[in-house]
Amino acid sequence: MSLSALGSNTSDVEVTNISSHGVWLLAHDHELFMPYTDFPWFKEQPVRAILNVEEVAPGHFHWPDLDVDLTEEIIEHPERYPNVAGNT
Repeated sequence: MSLSALGSNTSDVEVTNISSHGVWLLAHDHELFMPYTDFPWFKEQPVRAILNVEEVAPGHFHWPDLDVDLTEEIIEHPERYPNVAGNT
């Protein structure tokens, strides 16, 4: 069995800022903020691991080095997902 790429990676997602308060993600010209209070998995992680983000499907982001998967909906409304965001 052989696997081949179906096209080039045209992901429009990148981490634009990491601060003592959280992480900013830019996806398709839309900025999302992930405060550590709601997304503790990013706190005290190596910068290279936080910067390594992929958009695996539209609005679905994956950090392979951290084994973290988040959707745009979860990032924008973490209060709707108490069993996902904010629990460690």
